[in-house]
Amino acid sequence: MPSPHRVVIAAFPDVDLLDVTGPAEVFSLANRETSGRAGYQVRLAGPVAGTVRTSAGVRLLTDVSFDEVGEQVDTLLVPGAVDMTDDGPLARVDSAVVEWVRRTAPHARRVASVCVGAHVLAAAGLLEGRTATTHWSTAAQLAADHPGVTVDPDPIFVRTDRGRLWTGAGISACLDLSLALVAEDLGEETALAVARHLVMYLKRQGGQSQFSVPLSRPAAGRRDIDELRLWIADHLQEDLSARALAARMCLSERHFARVFTQETGVSPAAYVEAARVEVARRVLETTDCPLDQVAAAAGLGSAETLHRAFRRQLATTPAAYRRRFRTQAA
Repeated sequence: MPSPHRVVIAAFPDVDLLDVTGPAEVFSLANRETSGRAGYQVRLAGPVAGTVRTSAGVRLLTDVSFDEVGEQVDTLLVPGAVDMTDDGPLARVDSAVVEWVRRTAPHARRVASVCVGAHVLAAAGLLEGRTATTHWSTAAQLAADHPGVTVDPDPIFVRTDRGRLWTGAGISACLDLSLALVAEDLGEETALAVARHLVMYLKRQGGQSQFSVPLSRPAAGRRDIDELRLWIADHLQEDLSARALAARMCLSERHFARVFTQETGVSPAAYVEAARVEVARRVLETTDCPLDQVAAAAGLGSAETLHRAFRRQLATTPAAYRRRFRTQAA
């Protein structure tokens, strides 16, 4: 029999429920698929052994306290918690959890964060000089709090340090991350069988972002820029060049480009293309329209332009995207 995979998942007050139960379910299904040969032994660890109330109000029962975990850890999973503020969600970084992770991580074969758990790994010093991802809504916070971490808010998960460190994206991406861990341990055939049970893909399409364009850009500091963004969304088939948009704002093209980039984090051209690709994605997901009609509906002009935009934005092709994400048309 192979050595057991001892998985310890941190569970602390207000932790995101799916961050804990999602990975646990994946490992349980892996055991079922292999008739127990997978050897996953999942334990929940908390500040104390006992009841922990999650952010969803559901209570979990931890198996051991942090102090009782010791050195017998194969995989350490660190989920996250957020506090809601007037400026949006703020990742919670509890000093007791950080200190426990700092002490426990050296004994684990690998360490993975789920969603905003990346903030805890960063605070514990595990991500310094590395690339990491987290939930898109707190990516800017992670980058600001830890300048030594290269934050990429787009991937579903990031694997680094020769596979020893993993960081996962937002909420449901915990399933993608856990499936990847199973694939590493047991092979893709077992992971695929688990994915079938979950009614999900083993691997999301390459380049598939964890968020859509409307969600990815916070409100701008200037009301006129926010109003322009709303106008862009309603006029994607019109001339949306920087020159045309600058004229609409009654600004010089150079000044407009500088202000827009400062307020949104991307150039006008990149923003417009991303918004058009977002529309094209919805059309591809819900219709069987030819690609030239999809391009026209999104304001991209031609199938060739559509193809180039998909390559830039999603690292895939419109046809491949449709095959993977097509749903039944209404």
